[in-house]
Amino acid sequence: MADLNMKRNAMPIQDPKVRTHNFDEVAFGYSEKLAIDEAQRCLHCLNKPCVSGCPVNINIPDFIEEVKKGEFEKAYQIIAISSSLASICGRVCPQETQCESKCVRGIKGEAVAIGRLERFVGDYHRNLNIKNEKVKSNGIKVAVIGSGPSGLTCAGDLAKKGYEVTIFEALHTAGGVLVYGIPEFRLPKEIVKKEINNLIDMGVKVETNVVVGKTITIDEILEDYSAVYVATGAGLPNFMNIPGESLNGVYSANEYLTRSNLMKSYLKDSSTPIKRSKNVAVVGGGNVAMDAARTALRLGAENVYIVYRRSMVELPARKEEVEHAIEEGIEFKLLNNPVEIIGDNGNVVGIKCIKMELGEPDERGRRRPVEIEGSEFTIDVDTVIMAIGTSPNPLIKFTTEGLEVTNRGGIIVDDFGKTTKDKVYAGGDAVTGAATVISAMGAGKVAAKSIDEMLRK
Repeated sequence: MADLNMKRNAMPIQDPKVRTHNFDEVAFGYSEKLAIDEAQRCLHCLNKPCVSGCPVNINIPDFIEEVKKGEFEKAYQIIAISSSLASICGRVCPQETQCESKCVRGIKGEAVAIGRLERFVGDYHRNLNIKNEKVKSNGIKVAVIGSGPSGLTCAGDLAKKGYEVTIFEALHTAGGVLVYGIPEFRLPKEIVKKEINNLIDMGVKVETNVVVGKTITIDEILEDYSAVYVATGAGLPNFMNIPGESLNGVYSANEYLTRSNLMKSYLKDSSTPIKRSKNVAVVGGGNVAMDAARTALRLGAENVYIVYRRSMVELPARKEEVEHAIEEGIEFKLLNNPVEIIGDNGNVVGIKCIKMELGEPDERGRRRPVEIEGSEFTIDVDTVIMAIGTSPNPLIKFTTEGLEVTNRGGIIVDDFGKTTKDKVYAGGDAVTGAATVISAMGAGKVAAKSIDEMLRK
């Protein structure tokens, strides 16, 4: 058996001192040589434990086997059976807690870099500029509401089966969270644009600036379409409801990132305003918090703080994103929780926090943070960004009779993505609340299969 302690190949990246001054992608990606070398580490286990950790069940050992041989396009075609977003997933999915967490290599050493290999294969195929062929139409129309990863996946799977799919997108650019939420330095927008163009080549129509629930209702859509898939995501930001959240200089991470990512406020000639801050506090510990903090740094902030009420062990962000943030000089104020945002003349001048300690485990098994009495202190900042999660937008619920939701606003579905309203399916963050790109894609695949089975009866 091969040496289980053999380390994975490092990802070539920009120097931290350079990348904090630009929005170019941080990671350069594997070369062909590095990709083949990393693929050699795969043991091609017969029971394929890594596949069980993939929400869309990519045949990981088989695609890596083709990489070993230098057959990169064959590797892509294996991935494409399960996922059409290889370049995207290879960049933003939490492989370390999914497929790579099941890798036998990780028992005594480092797991195979499955995500990096998926990114390499996806980029190789993308650079070939091969156009997708349009499948002969079966004459049945299906509507998809939302063009994020769940909507794109569902649309793609249905288009492959011959359905006439139209995606309705509320914003002026398709891509959902992939374009408004994830920064350019993590996911270049040209990659998202290419994936959407691939769907258009397959015959999928994309209509932007359509706010379902306002400009048109689901019932009106059902007059012309045989089924609807709701993949509107979770774009409603959460706040802490502490004093000072209405001050100038307080942003939700959604607004801050949308201004930067989708509306390109970081460009010198952009007409989109965004505060050029000196000292920034980002509240939260997930990937969105890392994205907001690293964006603020690139926009010129001198000091950026991550304020999180638990310790580094409980930090939910990807390990790689945390490492990059630390390399870039972002300061982590762990075991601290905001209690007030302080203002002067309507503007943020500080954030008051209280120190925390970890107590007994909560219902999720994580130790519950407990305030330390009398430990309040203030950080001098001019901007506060709230990155403590998002909820599904209630607009569709309020305008769609018969569509039931949970007390948190998530659309209620069965195991097949079917909602309580006839011919309406839903999935992704609109159902679960904020989650991962790959889990949203998995929901899109399940719904596409269910819609196909329903319409074939």
